[in-house]
Amino acid sequence: MSEQRPDNSILVKRLLLTVAGMFAFGFALVPLYDVFCEVTGFNGRTSNEAAVYQQVEVDESRTVNVQFITRNAKGIPWKFEPSIKQIKIHPGEVKVVNFLAENPTSSNMVAQAIPSVAPAEASLYLNKVECFCFNQQPLAAGAETEMPMQFYLDPDIPDHITTFTLSYTLYDMTANTSAEQMVQLLKTE
Repeated sequence: MSEQRPDNSILVKRLLLTVAGMFAFGFALVPLYDVFCEVTGFNGRTSNEAAVYQQVEVDESRTVNVQFITRNAKGIPWKFEPSIKQIKIHPGEVKVVNFLAENPTSSNMVAQAIPSVAPAEASLYLNKVECFCFNQQPLAAGAETEMPMQFYLDPDIPDHITTFTLSYTLYDMTANTSAEQMVQLLKTE
């Protein structure tokens, strides 16, 4: 008497489809997370695009303290700091803060600053009109530069946000920049 084995082909197909679906979902997580962070302000991410300043009434009855912190990622020897550590701003008012960078090495380098805001909710109300963080920043060997960041706070910023911190981390992008790109970047500097 021979035993009949159950047909497992349907189960195998379902398992393979499940694995393929999980693999596709894994690839979709990064762009979905980026969209989620942009919409909710989660993780303190700010927009990478310039805001257009619409003339609004400045709320002089409120003042928000904005603190600036800079740090270098591992492996970038630049000196990088804000020209001021904090500023008081009225919602709707436009301010400019300069950040100072110096390349003390004997090599031309390219860096990229990545912003973050704490508390994360404040990032929804921070509007950067101009920012060095929008583009990679080339700096010739031994050179220094002043990099402006022009911003305003949305007048709808909640009353409980009286202080927030804008932090920039500077990353070395030199290895990702071709010699031709480096020449072009340094020409526009």
